[in-house]
Amino acid sequence: MKNLQKMGGIAALIHAATYVVGFVLFSTLLAGFAEDVEPIQKVAFLADNQAITYIWTLFIYVVAGVFLVILALALYERLKAGSPAMVQTATAFGLIWAGVVIAAGMVFNIGLSTVVDLYGKDPAQAATVWLAIKSVFDGLEGGNVIFGSLWTLLISWAALRAGWLPKALNYLGVVIGVAGLLAVVPALEVLMFVFGLGGIVWFVWLGVVMLRGSQSKVGS
Repeated sequence: MKNLQKMGGIAALIHAATYVVGFVLFSTLLAGFAEDVEPIQKVAFLADNQAITYIWTLFIYVVAGVFLVILALALYERLKAGSPAMVQTATAFGLIWAGVVIAAGMVFNIGLSTVVDLYGKDPAQAATVWLAIKSVFDGLEGGNVIFGSLWTLLISWAALRAGWLPKALNYLGVVIGVAGLLAVVPALEVLMFVFGLGGIVWFVWLGVVMLRGSQSKVGS
């Protein structure tokens, strides 16, 4: 189990790193992607930045999802004895989350190649296809937030009950999970920043604790 915990710690840090790299790329080289423009202009931007967009999506979705599976299984192994029903439920949501994240990345990248190829022949049709792909991607993104929030909330709650991990870390996980669930309400979308940025802190902190082999009791 010790090796699995170390693997889980490394996975948590890599998962956090994908978020950081993703945010940096999105706010710099891919800043134009966030602009509110017509679909045909969006497709033109994707065609001009296909390689970096593909790498960004592969990293922040596919790579992140793969390492999330490892982390979810490591936490399940560590917490299953203390609160089996809750941990089983949390792990189910965690694995679903990983699957949805990977699926979102694959849909985007496969769709990206299709749209860029089509753009050279018929820009208007490429824009129409992009809207269809974006609808599927957005749907997966919504599920991503819900499943991720439920997993973070339940796994942190289970760790609190088991007396494992520092209390502050578990409370942070509970706050992040609740914020993510509330963020699906349009009027509370601002809470997505709590889920996203708070999640980076939570994953890094969790990874460090797991790598140190911490078995802290409540109050650590």
